[in-house]
Amino acid sequence: MDRITLSSSLHMSRIVYGMWRLGDDTDTSPAHVEAKIQACLEQGITTFDQADIYGDYGAEAVLGGALKANPALRDQMEIVTKCDIVAPIGRYSDAKVKYYDTSRAHIEKSVDISLDAMGIEQIDLLLIHRPDPLMDHNETGAALDDIVASGKVQNVGVSNFRPWDWELLQSAMKTPLVTNQIELSLGEISPFTNGDLAFHQRQGDAVMAWSPLGGGNLIGNTGQMGAVMDEIANAFGVDRAAVAVAFLLAHPAKILPVMGTNNLDRISKISDALKVKLDRESWYRLYEAALGKEVP
Repeated sequence: MDRITLSSSLHMSRIVYGMWRLGDDTDTSPAHVEAKIQACLEQGITTFDQADIYGDYGAEAVLGGALKANPALRDQMEIVTKCDIVAPIGRYSDAKVKYYDTSRAHIEKSVDISLDAMGIEQIDLLLIHRPDPLMDHNETGAALDDIVASGKVQNVGVSNFRPWDWELLQSAMKTPLVTNQIELSLGEISPFTNGDLAFHQRQGDAVMAWSPLGGGNLIGNTGQMGAVMDEIANAFGVDRAAVAVAFLLAHPAKILPVMGTNNLDRISKISDALKVKLDRESWYRLYEAALGKEVP
């Protein structure tokens, strides 16, 4: 599997395994979590995406159970996690409203909790999870610079930021932001034309794509989209999921899809997307189906 260079210290697998639902599985034992990790590693998937809020603030600890049971796994992985969402669940159950917190105190506390939960000494990539309308970019930027200087975090980036949000935060930082994780799929194609993807492509920034299967809706599509996906899938001997991911992989911006599933069989087939080679016409057939009309 190809690897993408985000910085001199961070190289990630082209496809990322997302752990959003890790804590929702009926089996969260260290052995079962390790089986998922090993299924990814066997395909060359070495990058694992977490967030403090996943699993009602419990998914990081589920991953940590596996890493503590088999410490040798850590050296084979790049671990991504996120912070700044405060929701009235789990450790923040006393909060009166869901909100974002990009203050220095919250970022530093979140990093310490994440490190402890996962039982690791350093986070490979920390993302600010959502744009915070109340963000003091000077405070947030300095906090991110300092957390990298401390050695607790190796690289920093953002998630769900628009170009102007990225530029505002980066303007107050010495450390370069290395990625933006955005919603991008055949079910959410607006970043292809609204400037989000073009902004990062021009700068050479890596873009991570969350929900590349459209929350599962692409797999169950019974319309034109489903018909086109099936035709291409049959031609390459894969399933619809592989086609949906291949659509993103074909883009010159070198998008990194974040794939999340708890099913071991589906995990073992994630790399099937690499078998699908879309020519320009096939890519546009999928794009047209996503638009619901012919391109202008």
